[in-house]
Amino acid sequence: MSQNTKITTSKIVTTKTIVIVGGGSAGHVLPALPVADELIKRQWRVHFVGTHSGLEEKLLGDRDIKFHSVSVGKLRRYFSWQNFSDVLRIFMGVVQAVVLLRRIRPEVIFSKGGFVSFPVVFSGWLLRIPIVAHESDLTPGLANRLVMPFVSTLCSSFADTRFSGFKGRVVNTGTPLREDLLKGDVAAGRSFLGAEDARPILLVTGGSLGADALNTIVRNSLPLLCVNYFVVHICGPGKAENIVKSGYLELEYVDSGWGDILAAADIVVSRAGANALFELWALKKLTLLVPLSGAASRGDQLANAAYAKAQGLSEVVAEEDLGTKQLLAALERLSENAQQYQLALNAITAMRASEMLVAELEAVAK
Repeated sequence: MSQNTKITTSKIVTTKTIVIVGGGSAGHVLPALPVADELIKRQWRVHFVGTHSGLEEKLLGDRDIKFHSVSVGKLRRYFSWQNFSDVLRIFMGVVQAVVLLRRIRPEVIFSKGGFVSFPVVFSGWLLRIPIVAHESDLTPGLANRLVMPFVSTLCSSFADTRFSGFKGRVVNTGTPLREDLLKGDVAAGRSFLGAEDARPILLVTGGSLGADALNTIVRNSLPLLCVNYFVVHICGPGKAENIVKSGYLELEYVDSGWGDILAAADIVVSRAGANALFELWALKKLTLLVPLSGAASRGDQLANAAYAKAQGLSEVVAEEDLGTKQLLAALERLSENAQQYQLALNAITAMRASEMLVAELEAVAK
């Protein structure tokens, strides 16, 4: 593990190297980007390790980051014959990661989760490279539980997150937020959406891939929703139905201008992924959460949503209980109790998560 030194006529600049690992979904990549941006500002050389799918590389955009991929095996919580072939993929990923880390020689590794993190973190531990990991959800995911024995510091989004059995350092940092989301312009957002009348904007989003059940309920409810709201529906790639209706805008996804759209939204209907929650809380948005059910996940969104409801930050309706009647009733409760929700949202202390994580990485690297 060495530091690369650049010699100039005026001063000596020492450049440190970091490997960031995470992937499998946008949720394991997007929160790492503000951290990478801060490291690049501080003249770190940044490498990112993801999967062969190309998802992670695409999300990096035009940042000065070198991308690499390793073999990944999915670690299932249930019996499947595929588990046997995935063990081989994990072993291959470890071998590839060892070779990669020996070549890059980073001072520290930052793990943002996802199954791709295990071979890189384990390889880093074998090579005695210090590792910092970050958990977004209230309850630790399987990937982070597996890498805990090899990690120096575990950072959390929620102050109430507990890492059972972990002996290392624990730091509550919050979730890193993209700066462009915090600088959205309401007027620009309304103009982009074509929301010309005075109706409040209801933004519905099911995450990066959309949510079929949520999409169906929203479409069935449009005749009533559009009476009181201008509905902006982010339905997911390939899931548009080309519905043309006054007061309704359907988008498959938003590439740029998402910060302006969020700024313009008066109420947001969303899944309960941790990254989305912290973005919406930072923007002080009234939210109705429809968490992914336990049958379709490990239950992390259910835990996140229950926390949000208990803290008085959001309305919550279970997906299996959601229909037009329940949707309209929940939106009415949000509007009627808007002042109480805003008081709870305003009480949240903003955390400079990116700076806190970079400070931890710099300390560990020393």
